[in-house]
Amino acid sequence: MVHRMLLLVVAVGYVAAFFLFALHTDRNRMQDRISFGSLEPPVPFTYSRLFLVSLLGLYFEMLMIRWLSSEIRIFAYYKNFVLIACFLGFGLGAALCRRRIHTIAMALPMIFFTILVAAPIPGMHDAVVKLTTLVGMTSQTQIWDISTPDHIAYGALAIAIVSVAPLFACIVFTFIPLGQMVGSMLEIAPRGSRAYTTNVIGGLVGIVLYTLTCFLSQPPAVWFFLGALLFAIVFLKRPKPLLVLGGTCLLVAVALTFWTSKSSSIFWSPYQKLSLTPIRQNHELVSYYLNTNDSWYQQIVNLSPEFLGRHKDLIGKENPKFNPYNAPYLFMRSPRSVLVLGAGMGNDVAAALRNTEAKVTAVEIDPLILRLGEKLHFEKPYQSDRVKIINDDARSYIQNSNDKFDLILFSLLDSHTTASSFSNIRIDNFVYTQEAIGRARDLLSPAGLMIIKFQVNNPWIGERLSGLLQNVFHAPPIEVMFISHYGTGGSFYIIGSPQAMDRIAHDPSLAKLLRAVPQPHVELTTDDWPYFYQKERGMPTAVLGMGGFLICFCWLLVRRLLPNEQEQLRQPWAIHFFLLGAGFMLLEAHIISKMALLFGTTWVVNSIVVSGLLILIVFANLIFERWSSFPLAFPYIGIISAAILAYVLPLRALLFHDLIVRIVVATLVLCLPVLFAGMVFIRSYSEISFSGVALGWNLIGAVFGGMLETVSQATGLRALLLIAIALYLGSWIARRKAGAMNREEVDRTEYTEELVLAGH
Repeated sequence: MVHRMLLLVVAVGYVAAFFLFALHTDRNRMQDRISFGSLEPPVPFTYSRLFLVSLLGLYFEMLMIRWLSSEIRIFAYYKNFVLIACFLGFGLGAALCRRRIHTIAMALPMIFFTILVAAPIPGMHDAVVKLTTLVGMTSQTQIWDISTPDHIAYGALAIAIVSVAPLFACIVFTFIPLGQMVGSMLEIAPRGSRAYTTNVIGGLVGIVLYTLTCFLSQPPAVWFFLGALLFAIVFLKRPKPLLVLGGTCLLVAVALTFWTSKSSSIFWSPYQKLSLTPIRQNHELVSYYLNTNDSWYQQIVNLSPEFLGRHKDLIGKENPKFNPYNAPYLFMRSPRSVLVLGAGMGNDVAAALRNTEAKVTAVEIDPLILRLGEKLHFEKPYQSDRVKIINDDARSYIQNSNDKFDLILFSLLDSHTTASSFSNIRIDNFVYTQEAIGRARDLLSPAGLMIIKFQVNNPWIGERLSGLLQNVFHAPPIEVMFISHYGTGGSFYIIGSPQAMDRIAHDPSLAKLLRAVPQPHVELTTDDWPYFYQKERGMPTAVLGMGGFLICFCWLLVRRLLPNEQEQLRQPWAIHFFLLGAGFMLLEAHIISKMALLFGTTWVVNSIVVSGLLILIVFANLIFERWSSFPLAFPYIGIISAAILAYVLPLRALLFHDLIVRIVVATLVLCLPVLFAGMVFIRSYSEISFSGVALGWNLIGAVFGGMLETVSQATGLRALLLIAIALYLGSWIARRKAGAMNREEVDRTEYTEELVLAGH
């Protein structure tokens, strides 16, 4: 059943993709027959219209990344896959800005994806999950619920690529109409630099608006309803495009409102889709299951003696003190202070309150999970006076805290999603690095103990955890496995002061539980190479396979969709803008990863950083308006110098205790290249009269940069700066060649005019 549904989904996806492809390549027959709601270029220019369409572009980009990454699980692990598709679509649209704009090209994919992820069709959900399994079988990366590679893995990857291709294509075609509208208006704007500034500010407002909906925990139905309102403002006097785009958004909003789970309550936190399912036994509520992005994540349990006395069947013959949540207090019986990293809905916090008299600090990144735990947990741990709640990233907290703890507990910190749509780094990657473990060690009291709980599905994950602890503490940890039918089990990796470890080693009640940890044979993760879920440095097979597919697919679309547009921009100019886009994307990925280390891997930090980069681009435009004739060598030298400084300066040098000082210095050191890059772009963009084709090549270059970002899985994050420098040097060379060609053309034109005058 699942395989047949998967074939049906793929087949429908290919039909939709080929239809949209033909719509943009067939200049006469199909375009004339399917013209309802289409717009003829140029789109009438006003600053307000450009602002709104730019706002819509970034708003829908963030929306599609978040929505599809939550509903199609593979995109939660490779989120920049959706980002690349959005950029490619917008770039192709900008280059096609002089062609007819088919609004149906945006409407049809939205309907297709709504049916794919939400329609109550038997077998549909399992078919979508199957895509993740096919890709994950070959990735040298731990992905939940996917087994290690076997003899059919590479065939499965080929099938996965064929299956994912139409989804990627449909995302691309979704953004072509918006790119066409923006490109068309920028070309005819009376003041190009001011129009481009309006475009950037509109995108900034789009990001802020979407971030606000996430902050308010609104579901996708609300996202699309807001999209319908925005389209209504843009096309207030054009009923046909409004009916196609606004009507589609309303239709999707209604469908997503009614096509919801009847057995679970669905919530949307700033990070992920949460599904909460009550579990009853003999008509009594005994637990809650929490899924994130449709994958099992957490369970609320009630381990109070009164409850277990009435429900002995829940734990059977298990001794409650060996339950995974109570077990840490077998090794540290009377801590005065406990730090729980990844507190979730409160199980570990409740255990600390139940077993000790300690003060408990509970750190959890997701505010909605905290609120659910505060409201629903049976033992009400978050309402205790002994509990201090911290809504923050675990790495950010241990990086900035000066408190001391007798027990530090890493509570099953296993992320299901990436930290940002601009990077493949997962939320908890920076928690499991040598630097993070070292900083956590500094928070231990002299007789303190650290316990890392983790569900180890692959032996090399366990080796990496034990290796990190051994490298930081200069002593081997001990490992204990705890399994329970009522609660979440896992492996415990225990290390601490010699005093605490000696006490555990000589406790006869614990001797039979302890296991020796083997010597690690895997590379240990660092802040520069934080890919905890990847077995070894290098490019995983799935990444290589998907990357090869993306390169071929992008090349095909550019060749087939832009045959005439390529002639409108001379090759050196096209290369120049392409390399600028690729370099900027790498700068952005590097900046976001480093800012996450300095200020936390939270949605607030990511939104502020991306918004800050757009503001720097606005500043670059303002500089251009005041000083349009600045020598290009100035910003290029600025880019290279600032990038080299960011490369050689250790991150710990930016960890000032004063937050304001840290923000100012980090912005100057890490973000300054973006200001110079913006100056190069606006100067070049103005010299080719704000051509939509140039903007298109710039965004297509950003697609290439998004692919190059995965190189860090082999080289580390700092190497992205060196690659970015090389790309900008290449763009400088191409720019000089383009300028020389322009001067030759001017000289030939002047010479011809002189000959004509002489002949007269």
